[in-house]
Amino acid sequence: MSACVRFVAWILLLLLALFPVLAAIADLVSDFGTGLPTDHQAIFAALAGEPWPSAQASAPGVASYITLLETGYAIHELVFGILFLVIVAIPLRCGQWWWWLAWVMLVADLGYTFTFGGNDATVCSRGLIADVALPVLLLAQLPRLLSHGRQQHPVT
Repeated sequence: MSACVRFVAWILLLLLALFPVLAAIADLVSDFGTGLPTDHQAIFAALAGEPWPSAQASAPGVASYITLLETGYAIHELVFGILFLVIVAIPLRCGQWWWWLAWVMLVADLGYTFTFGGNDATVCSRGLIADVALPVLLLAQLPRLLSHGRQQHPVT
């Protein structure tokens, strides 16, 4: 595989790593605005049997708790997203041995796809993009990373 293809795959990995950071920020904005992220409202309505605004009016304590959970989830997602971005930007690019931690993100992506995506086709299809793209883009880096053992091989 050419160096150009590996470089493009690395750039695409950076963009993929940026997505959870931006998504978490958008979720936090929604949490502080409407109390529930926009992309979670259809799932909430399907599972709760009523739309989010109705739940807020009929059970404000429960809605407040859900908002608290969503905020905590978004903060967790933001921290995990930043960690993934750092792993892709530094050890993966520099060929450091701990680049393999980037694979952990696949567990989070699959968890999100099957948890939220199991209740919403749009969320599922978006989740599957990351579920497929991440391993493909990481595998594109393997020849360079494994070619000389633990030697450092930056993406050029």
